[in-house]
Amino acid sequence: MSRIALVTGGSRGIGAAVSKALMADGYRVAATYSSNDQKAAAFTEETGIKTYKWDVSDYDACISGISKVESDLGFIDVLVNNAGITRDAPFHKMTRDQWTDVMRTNLDGVFNMTHPIWPGMRDRKFGRIINISSINGQKGQFAQANYSAAKAGDIGFTKALAQEGARVGITVNVVCPGYIATEMVMAVPEKVRDSIVAQIPVGRLGDANEIARCVVFLASDEASFITGTTLTANGGQYMV
Repeated sequence: MSRIALVTGGSRGIGAAVSKALMADGYRVAATYSSNDQKAAAFTEETGIKTYKWDVSDYDACISGISKVESDLGFIDVLVNNAGITRDAPFHKMTRDQWTDVMRTNLDGVFNMTHPIWPGMRDRKFGRIINISSINGQKGQFAQANYSAAKAGDIGFTKALAQEGARVGITVNVVCPGYIATEMVMAVPEKVRDSIVAQIPVGRLGDANEIARCVVFLASDEASFITGTTLTANGGQYMV
């Protein structure tokens, strides 16, 4: 029987690439989204992957949404915590709401999604948790104190939880993408993109499918000895 994978923020950008790659590898996939009904519907029409709408920053909504997914597809074997937002501003101009919104989605959201799924994975003695962090959670970034802090928190969460899951068949890993040619990045002015590419030793932006392949590997049986690991995929822009 095919394993079940749930990808948050799974209908656009990196999340969409992950959802499609997992489906191509034989998983039954569900993808969450938070706001854009039209794009989610188009994604489902294109791929056949069912989408579910809820806000990962809302714990009760996560419990309800996860229950619906498991009712439709079965128990979740693989969770990819990809959903995230940005609210960039230099720290002296950053509002409390900008800080809180990013923390609630990018860090609390990882807890909110993982916590309800964790007991079932423990009971079944199998699970894969893959958290999508960022290069900026590793090195920091100007005007992203909120985002960098949340994404660094995702790395710490991964390392701690991996120690709890290791003896019950659950691996917990984190992928840190660099700058990827998503819709959001491609929308910035060309001069800004050029300045970003100039900092990347391989001389280009990443492709979302390259991140998806990292996730597919970490979800596989072949990666069962890998846990608590940070997989960095940034074209050499930041080496750890």
